[in-house]
Amino acid sequence: MLDIKDKLIVALDVDTLGEAEKFVDKLCPAVNMFKVGSQLFTACGPQAVQMITKKGAKVFLDLKSYDIPNTVKKAVEAASKLRVFMLTVHLSGGKEMLQAAASVPNRPKIVGVTILTSQSEDNTANRVLDLARLAKEAGLDGVVCSVAETKMIKKELGKDFLVVNPGIRPKDAQANDQKRVATPKEAIEAGADFIVMGRPILEAKDPLKLIEGLI
Repeated sequence: MLDIKDKLIVALDVDTLGEAEKFVDKLCPAVNMFKVGSQLFTACGPQAVQMITKKGAKVFLDLKSYDIPNTVKKAVEAASKLRVFMLTVHLSGGKEMLQAAASVPNRPKIVGVTILTSQSEDNTANRVLDLARLAKEAGLDGVVCSVAETKMIKKELGKDFLVVNPGIRPKDAQANDQKRVATPKEAIEAGADFIVMGRPILEAKDPLKLIEGLI
């Protein structure tokens, strides 16, 4: 049996700090890391990050920074002060922007967003690989991509290059607005370092029981 405790990131895609704290209290210490994305961060700001870190869990700050190099660099510096474990930038921002983000001393791990799992286009795999190569050249720690591209990226860019898989669903769960989805078992067997799950856990009658039965 595969242990996902150190790989699972629960996406706190909720509207209030109270809701987020309820899930953190319920799921810790079975879950070590939580994602703070644009929904929660826009509603609550740094308070959401601080609440999670104070409870002893790690934060994956998923804001997909995409701006001029100096602005993104300053955003990474701000995230460093919040002591987040890992954050996202959008690889479409180009090499100069990515290098600026990677240049921040004592920064969190940075993973670049390739193509959203809600999108499915021709030649997706090759486009994702090209973006992953750009991320590594710029000094990033890894990428966010679907399970379908994970083996390829690990083979081409090395086992130490991090891969984060969103769009993870338990077997037989609805895909919702995701198109390129996979189960936790499929993701981990493909080589994912981290897997992100949100709605299936947040909407479960017994979230802890669901997590225990994932693999």
